Amino acid sequence: MPTPYESARLNLELFALRREPELRRARAWFTAEFTPATFEELVAVAGGARNADFRMVLGYWDMAASLVTSGAVDGDAFRAAHGEVYLAFAKVHPFLAELRALTGEPGFCRHVEAVVLADPQAGAVLARRRAAALAAAERAAAG
Repeated sequence: MPTPYESARLNLELFALRREPELRRARAWFTAEFTPATFEELVAVAGGARNADFRMVLGYWDMAASLVTSGAVDGDAFRAAHGEVYLAFAKVHPFLAELRALTGEPGFCRHVEAVVLADPQAGAVLARRRAAALAAAERAAAG
């Protein structure tokens, strides 16, 4: 188990990585514009021109979460420092089983899934974040 200092240092390093320009751009798109309401929408967007952004964002969060699942970072400290992981996961969570089956990748987002779902409030948090994202997308589409 990492010391609190070690967890804090790694969390700060993960936060610094989020400022890398390409990842920041991909995260901005993923957060504000990627809000699939159906599995078909997810596949269309993730398989299109935004595929690299989709993979970059979820790949980053899965890599970051793997530091928790491997024991390098304390899970509670990670979840407290990186609330964005809930929103990222909320956008794919309803479609995860179908996405894993379609891609033949049963481990897709497994670290994110383990870390987020370890939160006793995960269901409520995911529901709130997904509802807020869908509502924002509807407002944006309405002009």
